Amino acid sequence: MDILWLIIGGVVIGLLGKLVAPGDKDNIPLWLTVLCGIGGIILGYYIYAAFGGNGSNGVDWVRWIVAIITSAVLVVIASTVTGRNAGSRTHV
Repeated sequence: MDILWLIIGGVVIGLLGKLVAPGDKDNIPLWLTVLCGIGGIILGYYIYAAFGGNGSNGVDWVRWIVAIITSAVLVVIASTVTGRNAGSRTHV
C-alpha cells in the first residue's frame, strides 16, 4: 500500500515540481515527471530530516514544500539531461 501512495504522491509532487520549475519544462514525458516526483518525495524527506525536521502532528507543510522544491530541481535536471528543454534548442 505504501508503494501505491508513493506513486500517487509522485504524480502530484512531480506535476507541482514541473509547475514551479523555471523555464519551459513541459517537454519531458509523464513517466519521467512521476519519477522526478517520487525522487522528490524521497530525497526531500532526507533533506528535511538532515536539517533538523522531525515532523509534526497533522500535515507537515514544510516537508511537502521541500519535496516540491526537490522535485522541481529533478525536473530541471531531467529536462536538461534528456535534451527536451524547448528553451535550449536553436533552429538553424
